[in-house]
Formats: sequence, C-alpha cells, structure tokens
Amino acid sequence: MRFAVALLIALAACAEFPALDDTVPLDQTRAGFPDLIPLGPLITQAGAATSTAATAASDLSPRLAGLNARAARLRGPVIAAPVRTRMLRGIR
Repeated sequence: MRFAVALLIALAACAEFPALDDTVPLDQTRAGFPDLIPLGPLITQAGAATSTAATAASDLSPRLAGLNARAARLRGPVIAAPVRTRMLRGIR
C-alpha cells in the first residue's frame, strides 16, 4: 500500500508545469488597483433589499403550499390496499 502511494506521488512529481508566461495581457499587468469605497452605502443598500426578499417570500408562499400538498399526497402507499392484498395472496 505504501509503495503504491509513493509511486503515485513520484508520478505526480514528474508532471510538467504548464507554461504560464505571457498569459496575462501587458495592459492588465500594468493596470492600477481598483478604488476603495466606503461600506456604509453598501450596507444600507443591503438592508433595503430585505423588503424585496419579504415580497418574494409572500409571492412564493402559494407555490410552497401547493408543493407541500403534493408531497403529502405522494407520501401515501404506492400500491392500493386491495391490490396489495391480492398480490400477497398470489405469493402464498
């Protein structure tokens, strides 16, 4: 087992490293850093988005109720009781 692991590690060590030179365009390597902005307006904007989330939740509640009702119907027996009884009699 240890030999197999050592062999796999040795094989991985023999792999070629991909050539990454000149893969980033020159104009991007010389580009400046993005401007830093204050977090206050972003936090305010995120707080305002919660009202949209509440609206979306109220819009989805009828669909959720329908899916829950469908799931409840699917929880019943797969084979009706009379058919199951007839099948069991045929096995015995």
